[in-house]
Amino acid sequence: MRNFPSVSERKEMLKKLLRSIIIHEEEILEALYKDFKKPKFEGVLSETAYIISDLKNTIDNLDSWAKPKRVFPSLLNFPSSDYIYSEPYGRVLIIAPWNYPFQLAFSPLIAAVAAGNKVTIKPSELTPYTSAIISKIVRETFDIKQVVAVTGDYTIAQDLLQKRWDYIFFTGSVAVGKIVAKAAAEHLTPVTLELGGKNPCIVDETANLPLAAKRIIWGKILNAGQTCIAPDYILVHYRVKKKLVGFLMEEIENALGENPELSEDFARIINLKNWRRQISLLEHQNILSGGENTEETLYLAPTLIDEPDLDSPLMQEEIFGPILPIKSYENKSDIERIVSKYEKPLSMYLFSENRAFIKEFSARYSFGGGCINDTIIHFSNKRLPFGGVGHSGIGAYHGSRGFESFSHKKAVVKKGNWLDIPIRYAPYKGKLGLLKRILNWL
Repeated sequence: MRNFPSVSERKEMLKKLLRSIIIHEEEILEALYKDFKKPKFEGVLSETAYIISDLKNTIDNLDSWAKPKRVFPSLLNFPSSDYIYSEPYGRVLIIAPWNYPFQLAFSPLIAAVAAGNKVTIKPSELTPYTSAIISKIVRETFDIKQVVAVTGDYTIAQDLLQKRWDYIFFTGSVAVGKIVAKAAAEHLTPVTLELGGKNPCIVDETANLPLAAKRIIWGKILNAGQTCIAPDYILVHYRVKKKLVGFLMEEIENALGENPELSEDFARIINLKNWRRQISLLEHQNILSGGENTEETLYLAPTLIDEPDLDSPLMQEEIFGPILPIKSYENKSDIERIVSKYEKPLSMYLFSENRAFIKEFSARYSFGGGCINDTIIHFSNKRLPFGGVGHSGIGAYHGSRGFESFSHKKAVVKKGNWLDIPIRYAPYKGKLGLLKRILNWL
């Protein structure tokens, strides 16, 4: 028999975690700034406030989520009462990424603890200051037998993946996701993989262009574009392309000033390796605006690229930075041709006032989640699942779905003893016709 914490014990752990995060919020925000100059506003919006809200929501709803769910029984089993029990998987491994290092460590941790699991969490080595505060909060909040944070470089993650787990939750790149899935398959371990991809942003000729530009730029410069659901490229109708480009340039200046490098509201690239990769993506491209960079501070300006070749590295890889390619299209066939070149994206966006096109877009294309006439905000609704499809991920979480992801659903039939229908028992002679009639009736 496995020993897991009761629902009331889980709630107490989560309440203690909530108090710790509130106490250490300024330290968390300072760590995020030290790691890659994440603006305090973005740190609150996308990291600490999100997790505080997630904790409150989980604490308030955990009794309901964990309660056995009664379902309508099968008449074949009459008389019976049928239930679904939520059972912890057991020992869970969470590997967190660097781009939202606090939020994407604690959000799955909250769900795993709420479901009753014992958790080992590996924060990213690329954000050492944030990883240190994560480890500090975990030590202060949890018994080491319940939750432990393990720090170190990628070799530590490799060692952890060699162990046997009951569930693995990974957020990161598609390439590493495949490594995680392969390691999990060795022990038939279930996984959630939150990955990425090239997220299209379609702007048709009916769109509100000034508002579209404002919302696209906000979604792109958030975290300096280092967001798995950021718009990766724009497909804009050729008749409105010139106007949209003008509005995009205006919005970059409105948000970050004439020189974004001086803005306190723009993060930096996480490290030199990633910065150099971003710079290499600009080679042989037609830069409409931006492109300025400083290696010493890992700065790269928000950059608009005009009509890149679809076979260029810029259009073959997920950008994960402040570079925004813009390609024009003439008809829906052009959109289909370009979007279908890539694997199913984690997110997809459409700016349009055409109701028929909006309806077609939502039904036609496969993607993890997305927005009509905005970007990124679908992430914020805990009542919506967050996850990918195909190469952009396996499984989903947020809100109750996080609890579901970390819970095995156990079916239990409680059979009554006051009546025992004999048809199912051998000998079966003379019962087949009656059985068929019963099954047809059901």
